[in-house]
Amino acid sequence: MTLEITTPAVLFPTVSLLLLAYTNRFLALTAIVRQMDSSGEVEHEFYQVKNLRKRLNYIKKMQYFGVSSLLMCAISMLFLFFQVDFVGKISFAASLVLLIISLLFSLLEIQISLEALRIHLNYNESDTEIEEKNK
Repeated sequence: MTLEITTPAVLFPTVSLLLLAYTNRFLALTAIVRQMDSSGEVEHEFYQVKNLRKRLNYIKKMQYFGVSSLLMCAISMLFLFFQVDFVGKISFAASLVLLIISLLFSLLEIQISLEALRIHLNYNESDTEIEEKNK
């Protein structure tokens, strides 16, 4: 199989957009943490902290593997440029594996996000029920 120098270049825009999306998720999470710090809802926050820590860990891994994928992609192009095809192919394969790992962590983070939303909705439902009983 022949691997052209332009083949790994196809991943550059994909990985760049993924990293942007990961950064946006991280920024959204930091906003939640800052909001929790000032809201004073200690009981509700207690249940969310575990999820927040997991999500931060997953986002860190998503970013790490995404950047590593981009780096391996660039290394692959470098080896292909110097006509070291075998190492270029191995580097490109490693880049794809790192991208897949990054995407798997992204799926896990989405799953944790959904769990956090479920906890938040359950908390809000219980607040609504308490308010209705007090009327």
